[in-house]
Amino acid sequence: MKVLNLIPIFILLFIFSCKESDKERITRLMVQWQGKEVQFPSKMMFTKFASDTVDYQIPESDYKIVVYVDSIGCTSCKLQLAKWKELIVTLDSATGGSVPVLFFFQSNNVREIKYLLKRDGFDLPVCIDSNDELNKLNNFSSDPLFQTFLLDKNNRVKVIGNPIHNLKVRDIYINAITNGDIEIKNPVLTTVDIPITEIDLGSFSKNETKEVDFIIKNTGNYPLFLKGTTNSCDCTTTESNRQQVPPKGELKLTIKYKPDQKGDFLRTVSVFINSVNSPIVLTITGSVR
Repeated sequence: MKVLNLIPIFILLFIFSCKESDKERITRLMVQWQGKEVQFPSKMMFTKFASDTVDYQIPESDYKIVVYVDSIGCTSCKLQLAKWKELIVTLDSATGGSVPVLFFFQSNNVREIKYLLKRDGFDLPVCIDSNDELNKLNNFSSDPLFQTFLLDKNNRVKVIGNPIHNLKVRDIYINAITNGDIEIKNPVLTTVDIPITEIDLGSFSKNETKEVDFIIKNTGNYPLFLKGTTNSCDCTTTESNRQQVPPKGELKLTIKYKPDQKGDFLRTVSVFINSVNSPIVLTITGSVR
């Protein structure tokens, strides 16, 4: 493998905050998938809203994004269709709609998929891959963060990683697709202090919506910029009191949690800022009765 082809691997390895053992696993995944051709089943059925079959053929294009969603865990949490819609709008604006985004759902729970698609008004064709044929051909990682790929025109992997769950990965996708035509500004780094990164919301009813504030203090000599946030579940939303904070100022992030089921929970919000330890991971826990 050429040194040039390894560059995206080390960029992504730097992006993912992880323990030493995780770094070894991530390195193995990057090396394994870089330049690998993704195989597609000979027969694929695409639908709209998981009900109406559409005559959809994967278009010839310089790039395409493949999103594989397995049946393990919370589909809504992993998918977050509203954020995919935002990214697709950005890509369509930059490329004239020439980059298809292909969704493959490995699930027998078509009712849940249909509900999510209609709830978020997501009308792009999706493939319900109940027999998991795409995964059988390619043997994807079990880690949902590494089940999304940017492919070139020959279906070879350019980037592996989920641009919805990591904004730095999103920037790499956009930069690769547009050949750097979209300027991604990286302001100078500052330092921050976060007194509390985890809050227990206690026990509360499923009908309640809980709200809690986290404070990020800008302890450096440069302005603090909030680039964005990603949530581990779409039952969690985040609001901020400002996008830019002067030196010695404070950024207040309000996290709202609307439970979708009973029981104990742990939800995280990744905060992307111009700090060396970005993203900052904030955690809320509790029990829904």
